[in-house]
Amino acid sequence: MTTPIVAQKSPYATDVEAGKTYYWCACGRSAKQPFCDGSHKDTGIAPTPYKAEESKKVYFCGCKASGKGVMCDGTHSKI
Repeated sequence: MTTPIVAQKSPYATDVEAGKTYYWCACGRSAKQPFCDGSHKDTGIAPTPYKAEESKKVYFCGCKASGKGVMCDGTHSKI
């Protein structure tokens, strides 16, 4: 597998904590979206780390096609 699965066609609004590292699911298979649960095994796609610089709400990509990496850029509206 080299193409990620669309987990959802909208972002995941998530509160993050400053200094904490989150592992964003890049393959779309995780049952714990938007975060990795290890379901990427044997897909050739690895999770992407995201370190929160401040505590706030962020919008993680749900379609797995964002040009901004882990953050939503609206690409889901074109899928």
